[in-house]
Amino acid sequence: MELEEVIVKRRSLFPKQMSGKQVPQEFIAKMLEMANWAPNHRNTEPWRFKVYTGEAMHALLDECKSCYVRDTPAEKFKRIKLEKIEERKSQVSHIIAICMHRNSKKSVVPEWEELAATAMAVQNMWLTLAATDKYGGYWSSPAYAMGDAFRAFLQLEDDERCLGLFYVGNIAQDAVLAQGKRGDWQEKASFNG
Repeated sequence: MELEEVIVKRRSLFPKQMSGKQVPQEFIAKMLEMANWAPNHRNTEPWRFKVYTGEAMHALLDECKSCYVRDTPAEKFKRIKLEKIEERKSQVSHIIAICMHRNSKKSVVPEWEELAATAMAVQNMWLTLAATDKYGGYWSSPAYAMGDAFRAFLQLEDDERCLGLFYVGNIAQDAVLAQGKRGDWQEKASFNG
């Protein structure tokens, strides 16, 4: 598949569109290897990925439910959210906690560059998935994943933070995938000189 085609067809694949079938561990390793080639200033390589599958993934989702219950104000709480988190146990193959390592004492690189580099690593993961026609992913950034209890569950160091969860799975046979829509790129660019 050509690069342009992969970029244009990359989409979020929501957990409800995943079949529950396991993505091979070798593919997950390849996807993370491609993530490692993201551009980053001064070779800081700030991305960190914690990969969960099987019983470990179920424990992660149970922690998500606990954090949601504890951290969500009563007026915003929705029981259906807990049900959706539970359903992910049978939909998703792997969950990858997207983390960023930031050592502000040693780094002269601005934090926004570290965040951008980590996001580019995730984009490389997404493009790797899109090139297969059978796997997909979804980056979720729920508020509870940024909280102290979730940090403790992930065993993050003081100089690390969680930027969300990346769900990976097989595309279900009955999944209706979104068609891409973008405005005219020429309205968002100007040429000078």
